[in-house]
Amino acid sequence: MSSWLTWALLSACFAALTAVFAKVGVEKIDPDLATLIRTVVILCVLSGIVLAGGQYRLIGTTSPRTYLFLALSGLATGASWLCYFRALHVGDAARVAPIDKLSVVLVAVFGVTFLGEKLSAINWFGVALIAAGAWLVTLRM
Repeated sequence: MSSWLTWALLSACFAALTAVFAKVGVEKIDPDLATLIRTVVILCVLSGIVLAGGQYRLIGTTSPRTYLFLALSGLATGASWLCYFRALHVGDAARVAPIDKLSVVLVAVFGVTFLGEKLSAINWFGVALIAAGAWLVTLRM
């Protein structure tokens, strides 16, 4: 299995655990406070990883453009987390998480539109199936 696929599958597993743990975690707490607690934990863990690996030395060699886009990514992540935790606070994890994964569909559209990436017909079919699947999970029968 290729390295990117291994990391992507691990990401999906941890994202699934995130939804389950977060749903229990936001039951009796304000979702914004829950997001802050989650962020502090992430900050501590990543700080330890960066310090232990010596990667902090690269901070001075990073370009302003890189900082700009990482800052924008951070703002988007924060907004996503705030919205996600609010949705989990009032909705079922089994319905919230698939809708959150519509980000896969949006990444495909944005990647083609803004990054010049190319997707084949079969790739677009897969994107459409993801969108349809996310919608189907939200139905109550």
